Formats: sequence, structure tokens, C-alpha cells
Amino acid sequence: MQQTQIPEPRGFGAWAAGWRNLGDGLSRRLWLLQSEALCAQARRRTGLEDFGDPPIEPALSILANSLECQADLHPMGRFLMWVHLRELLETRLRVTEAWKGQFRDLDDSPIARPIFITGIPRSGSTFLHELMAEDPQNRAPRVWEVMFPIPAQSGSSRETDRWVRKAETSLWWFRRLAPRADSVYPMRARTPHECVAIHSYTLLSEEFASTCHIPAYEAFLRSTDLVPTYKWQRCFLQYLQLRHETRQWVLKSPDHVRGLEALFAVFPDAVIVQTHRDPLDALRSAVELADVLEGLFTRVGEPGETGLHEARNLAEGMESMISFREAHPELEGRFIDVRYRELVSDPLSVVGRIYRQLEMPVTEAAVERMKRLASMRSRYKGKGPEANPTLAQFGLDEAFERRRFEAYCSWMDTHFQESALK
Repeated sequence: MQQTQIPEPRGFGAWAAGWRNLGDGLSRRLWLLQSEALCAQARRRTGLEDFGDPPIEPALSILANSLECQADLHPMGRFLMWVHLRELLETRLRVTEAWKGQFRDLDDSPIARPIFITGIPRSGSTFLHELMAEDPQNRAPRVWEVMFPIPAQSGSSRETDRWVRKAETSLWWFRRLAPRADSVYPMRARTPHECVAIHSYTLLSEEFASTCHIPAYEAFLRSTDLVPTYKWQRCFLQYLQLRHETRQWVLKSPDHVRGLEALFAVFPDAVIVQTHRDPLDALRSAVELADVLEGLFTRVGEPGETGLHEARNLAEGMESMISFREAHPELEGRFIDVRYRELVSDPLSVVGRIYRQLEMPVTEAAVERMKRLASMRSRYKGKGPEANPTLAQFGLDEAFERRRFEAYCSWMDTHFQESALK
């Protein structure tokens, strides 16, 4: 008996594409990423007009256009980015209003010898930042107060708790939408936050380039003077510390390697703690993080596209860092270099060396708090082989990538050898 052949459904690809186009069109009409519309909504919702300095244009227009034309946002990603940009603009308006009449107070509240932790991405800089933030004598911007900076001046613990809860709710939803986020970058309302989030209020931030494929905006960001961004950060930190006991600022972002000229122009007495790691290990971790963040906003691109982008980005950042340090030998004493493997194997020893080089006192209470944090950070004790994908799984050729980072590895080895002889 001849069996009846059931034909495969025809036109499924066209049907799926039609639904995708319908969803994209509807979401674009609801959440248009257009600079004038975003600014108008922010002004209407706050009742304020002045965004202050630095100007948000042309950065906002270039960012919005790049998101619209290049990012391939899915509907949920478009909604999340639309909300994020609107909230950034609303906070800019509120902060500008709050700063009016306080500029003299800000000038009387200087940022003295801030410590900036930076270096190759995924090299333990977050861990080091959290360790140093455990010292009560140090001050790190917390996630909640970067997200909601206005109540920082109220002095009311009840008001603070309300904004902390709001930040916790936002982060809870973020983890629901990006369930892998905790495995690559755990973040809570009271944990120290990165400088890149402060920079986002200027619309000149690596945050956007790390979450979406937006080459036009990325090229603009790479060619832009970042001094206004660091001036904004200085005012932001001064604002956070108003009417509070002055403490040692400890700040962090791997992206500072691209902005060292601007950083020292605004913070001339800054100290840089630079973390180092085998670049191929760092690259694997960076691609994992990028996959998580990009998936929250955009559709999956061609295999290997994210890996190639992260490899180029990593290499360019290291080249920028080496060029700056070689061009400014007079600042070499401002740099403290840390190896990743030493940090994860003996974190208290590394922190102690940093304190000694900076001639900073450390209390027994601070040491105990750091020990407690280090003991809880089990994710730094190593992962099984199944949690360590190869570069080939990301569409990268390991031999080629090793050659790409030869200059950085050679510089790093020579630098550490010279430091050991001193």
C-alpha cells in the first residue's frame, strides 16, 4: 500500500518574515528612536528644558540613527533601548536643574587623587573594585545612586531605601530578560558601578557600543574629544559627595584605556590601577558577555561577527593604552600594574601592594571585610572545562588572534620584568 506523502508547509519563511516585519513596523511606530522625539518626551515628563553641558548633540542623533539603521533591534530590544534613552535624558534634565546654584559648592568639593581601575576587559577589574570598595575609607559610586542620583543629597535613609528598592526591581527584571547576565556580570543595587554608566548621561559612552552593533556611532565615539565627558563625571562625583564625609574615590571601567588623555586632563592627580590577563582568555570571556548583552537588544548576527568585533575592540584598546604610556613616561609612576592570575589567587596580597604603593593606611576591619568578600566570590576560583568555550566556537582562529595580541603580550612581559628588577 502506497503511503501518502505529507507535503512540507510552503511559504513558512515568507510567513515568518512577514510577522517579523509586522512586529518591527509596529514597534518602530510605538518606540521611535529619534533624537527630537526623545528629547521632547523627556522635557514633557519632567517639566524641565535645560540639558546642561556637555551638549547632547550631535551624540544623541548619531546614536539614535545608528540604532535605527544598523542595530537590527528586535521589538523588545527597541522598547528597552527607548526606555533607557528616555530615562537618561530625564535624569540629565533633573541633575542639571539640581546643580544650578550649587556650582560653588561643587568647586569647594574637589576630587583628590582618584583611583581609576582599568585595563584589559574581563581581567578582574570588577573584583578588584569591589574589594577596595569594602574599605570604609574608600568611596565607590553604587549602582542605585548612578541610576537615581537625585536623592543622594536628601540625607534621608528612608528616601535612599526607596530608590535602592527601585533599582533592585529594575535589575530583577533585567535578570529575567537576560538570564545569563549573572553568570558573566552579576550586579546588584548596592554594588559598585562602572564609570561607563556615568558617561552614558553624556551620550558619549562605550555602553552603547557594547550592547548593540552600531558602527557609525562607534566610529564617532572613537574620534570624539572625551574631555567634556570626564568633566561631567567630575561634577557628578562632586555632587554625590556633597554634604558627606570626604573619602578616597575608587572608580572603575575597562574603557578608560581609550580615554587616558582626557582622564588626566580632567583629573591631573589621578592614579591608574591597570589589570592584565592573557588576551585570549580575556577575549573568550568578553565574547560571552557581548553575546548576553547584545541578545537582550538585537537579533543574532552572522556566526563569528561578535567575536571579530570584540577581538578588534580589545586589540585597539590595548594599542591605545600602550601608545599613551609610551608617550607619557613622566606619568609612569601613576600606574600600578596587576596580573589577573595573582589577583584571583591571592587578592589580599595584591590589594596590600596597591595600598603600600599609594601609601594608604588600611585597618583590620577593612581587611576582614575584604577577606569575607573574597571568600564569597566563588566564580573567581575557576570553572569547569564545559564553562570555557574555545575561540573556534566563536568563529575565531586562535593562532591568528594570538598574533594579533603579540605586541601587547610582549609589552606586558617586558614591563613586568622591568618592574621586578626595581
